[in-house]
Amino acid sequence: MQLKRVVVTGLGALTPIGNTVQEYWDGLMAGKSGAAPIKQFDAALFKTQFACELKDFNVEDHIDKKEARKLDQFSQYAIVTATEAMADAALLEPKPRSHWRYLGFGCRRPQDIPRRSQRIL
Repeated sequence: MQLKRVVVTGLGALTPIGNTVQEYWDGLMAGKSGAAPIKQFDAALFKTQFACELKDFNVEDHIDKKEARKLDQFSQYAIVTATEAMADAALLEPKPRSHWRYLGFGCRRPQDIPRRSQRIL
């Protein structure tokens, strides 16, 4: 098999230890753990009470409230990280929204499918 070269031109990150590449790197270097009590849902019925969720992330800091409502959570994350990567690569125009058309979203949370389906119907 012939190896092909890949060039990474920009980075973006939303992680349990940092919501930007710099915060993530600083957290890694400090040995910070992303584990914390679950806040996304009531975990009282589950044995495990902790997870590595995003912390202090407000989508409205990155995407207009009206636009954010149209997207599922993971699509929001993809847009935020892709926008950061494009800015890091110096490929970003003044209006990040214009680049959304280049992003494809194939992942959906199972709980979003019925809600999205009803919207379409």
